[in-house]
Amino acid sequence: MGDSMVGTEEQVLAEPPALRGRWTICAMLFVATTINYVDRQVLSILKPSLTGQVLHLQPLLPGWPTMEMSIRVTNQDYGNILAAFQIAYALGVVFAGRLVDRLGCRRGYPLVTGLWSLAAMGHAFVRSVMGFSIARFLLGLGESGNFPAAIKATAEWFSPKERALATGIFNSGAGVGAILAPLAVPWVALHFGWRASFLITGIFSATWIVWWSIRYRRPQESMDWTRGEVTVAPPAPAFAWWKLLRHRQAWGFMMGKFLTDPVWWFFLFWLPQYFNSRFHVDLLHLGPPLVTVYVVSTIGSVYGGWLPKGYLKMGMTLKRARLAAMLTCAVLVVPIVVAGQLTSEWLAVGLLSLAAAAHQGWSANIFTTASDMFPAEHVGTVVSFGQVAGALGGAIFQPVAGNVLQLTGSYVPLFLYSGCAYLVALVMLRTLAPGLNRAVLEG
Repeated sequence: MGDSMVGTEEQVLAEPPALRGRWTICAMLFVATTINYVDRQVLSILKPSLTGQVLHLQPLLPGWPTMEMSIRVTNQDYGNILAAFQIAYALGVVFAGRLVDRLGCRRGYPLVTGLWSLAAMGHAFVRSVMGFSIARFLLGLGESGNFPAAIKATAEWFSPKERALATGIFNSGAGVGAILAPLAVPWVALHFGWRASFLITGIFSATWIVWWSIRYRRPQESMDWTRGEVTVAPPAPAFAWWKLLRHRQAWGFMMGKFLTDPVWWFFLFWLPQYFNSRFHVDLLHLGPPLVTVYVVSTIGSVYGGWLPKGYLKMGMTLKRARLAAMLTCAVLVVPIVVAGQLTSEWLAVGLLSLAAAAHQGWSANIFTTASDMFPAEHVGTVVSFGQVAGALGGAIFQPVAGNVLQLTGSYVPLFLYSGCAYLVALVMLRTLAPGLNRAVLEG
């Protein structure tokens, strides 16, 4: 890796003129992320019911079927299914970030949204564990494009001082999607069967694609912050995408994602099973604890995105404020280490809520470091590197989690890792990218 530091002093940033319509763009990113996470959550909500048992339906109309056979999915099977998703996500994001950088957000984002939506609906037609693995693999390929596209759009429309807040707002769609899923999926599954649960978001995806295609345009004016002045942004140097890997900043971002993304995947994919196995919460009653966790996580996403502004008011520079916000979030995750031994359901909900909120605040800020350290033309590619690293971390974590639970039934090792991962990741980021200084790209 070459030396890509620009000095130890942080660049002076000017306050930009606000771009009109930027919050509408943020709202569209929020909706897309919400749909993304609803699609991602359906299988985890249904997991406690996919044990080969008969699901008793509640008929809405005379003559409506009253029972449906589920596919037997063990913890080990489930871990392998999740690994298929994560591997596909890692493979897909290699191309998704570059695709979005080449096509632009207006054309690239609807393309990846359509791909993941079709894959999500494809789950309804499977008849075996292998079928779930294939459907989940295709879902991972499609969903890999969401965050590279969203972060790139944020870098185009928002100044550095607003990016963490904008990222926090659209990233809160992850929590909203995770809230909507346990509210909607059990009701749909109990009335129409579990297969119908995978079909409910198709209409929302189609509507969003039309909305984005009509509304989104790249702003004509953007900001060059390397000299602290407002200009018409010069094009970034053109060179092979893999040369970005020569820069320590890219590796710092990647290590942060590799260590912490698996924790969020763990929360998304294993919490329904955790509540079911430890506190005997069935499908009908999963809603309240899961909704509580993800409501708080949504608040954490927005507040975490605002947190650097709070530190700025205390006199910190922008990048020191970003790092201070990330340290705050990392510390707030630590109490989760005891969750594997709790006997109180709602104490577990409280600690999980705090950890999920802190993760979302962390996520809003670590995503923003990519646009702090690289020009907008390359942000999609750099974010894709981080997404690959995070997905690979998840691909390792998920089958390990499945095997640990299959053999021991204990969540203790999984929560111990979750509580420590963020502090380790922050040390790695600060070591590889001290001060979050901007990369000097050769061209």
